[in-house]
Amino acid sequence: MTPIQLELHDLQSGILHPRPSPYVGAYLAFRVDAPGDGRRLLAHLERFIASAAEWSSQAQAWLTVTLTYQGLRAIGVPHASLDSFPEAFKEGMAARAEILGDTGCSAPANWEAPLGSHDVHSAIAAIAPDTVRLDVLLSEIEAGRRDLSGVVQIWRQDCYALPTEREAFGFKDGISHPAIEGSGIPGSNPQEAPLKAGEFVLGYENELGEVAEMPQPAVLGRNGTFVVFRKLHQDVAAFRQYLRANATSPEDEELLAAKFVGRWRSGAPLSLSPDRDDPALGADAARNNDFLFQDDDPRGLKCPIGSHIRRMNPRDAVVTGEVRLHRMIRRGTNYGPHMPEGVLEDDGKDRGLCFVFVGASLTRQFEFVQQQWVNDGRAFAAPVEKDPLIGGGGCPFTVPTRPIRRRLQGLPRFVTTRGGEYCFAPSLSALRWLSELHS
Repeated sequence: MTPIQLELHDLQSGILHPRPSPYVGAYLAFRVDAPGDGRRLLAHLERFIASAAEWSSQAQAWLTVTLTYQGLRAIGVPHASLDSFPEAFKEGMAARAEILGDTGCSAPANWEAPLGSHDVHSAIAAIAPDTVRLDVLLSEIEAGRRDLSGVVQIWRQDCYALPTEREAFGFKDGISHPAIEGSGIPGSNPQEAPLKAGEFVLGYENELGEVAEMPQPAVLGRNGTFVVFRKLHQDVAAFRQYLRANATSPEDEELLAAKFVGRWRSGAPLSLSPDRDDPALGADAARNNDFLFQDDDPRGLKCPIGSHIRRMNPRDAVVTGEVRLHRMIRRGTNYGPHMPEGVLEDDGKDRGLCFVFVGASLTRQFEFVQQQWVNDGRAFAAPVEKDPLIGGGGCPFTVPTRPIRRRLQGLPRFVTTRGGEYCFAPSLSALRWLSELHS
């Protein structure tokens, strides 16, 4: 068979390529009050987007441009094209809160304005190696927008990735990345076969052997994908306090934290280093994701079955739902100041993660994982449990041990949703088509 060749020259580079580290960045949201100005904004932004074929880790900066369903309406996309988008995208994240587990303090009524509202029309991610180059990019974007009175910037979130790649709870992040057929980008787990391109990019065959329906006309849908953005507040003080209250020693605190996540803070996986942290392993990109679960650790004695990494990607383990049908590209970016080591009391500062999902199906990938694996334990033979890190809290967590399992009760909510959006990232040719509508 002829190997699939993705049309990399037409894909926005930020879709497939992992972000280099360290970096600084900003997420911006715009409201479009005049369709023509909205289209002119897309034409202006398209100049700053590198294609996946042109991507370089040495670039001055990187830009990814997306639109919400309300944004497509606002710039004047024809009704027939709007109707061709999937229902989940048209409804938006706020309307899907029950499915996602965004209830209580995470409910849309408590989200940071304007996230989740009909005012967010375009969301962009600007990333650069340092603040100087980021400021240059943002200044050039603003210079081109200055005369577009019908486009208003309504939100900004600054973000960053540390040289250590640690997130707010102190764990190395961004380790796992799938290989995608035809992309030329290697995955981080050599034991995982490349996934079909159609799992992540519209217009190609997926793991079901199908080319899924895509937005019409083809120039709009092909080489595009869906992007989920979520601002997640991390309660670092509550996390540290829970570890302190339920551990017998500082060493046990670190082990318990690792059992929650499935990795030590260095990034070393429990599957390969179950008894102690191994910073050299955590730092080794060739080894720190090279493992499976089913044959080596079926009962979770090394890495608990309900741990965060097993819920987000069960790999070869037997769970409800074929794993390869629910794989995601996931990226996380810090926001807010890191809490100093050893501090247990909350300082009142907002900190956390800007989570990004990339995939061809909002429902089969992102929503399935949130509903079936993160917030429901039945797939993992623990019906009353949730993801100990990002689940809704108030549930137990089981650590399999011999001879008697360790059972923790009443986990607090460590992560709260502060807002989010369902977005569509068009191809470069689609961006040009959108910018030229009605011209």
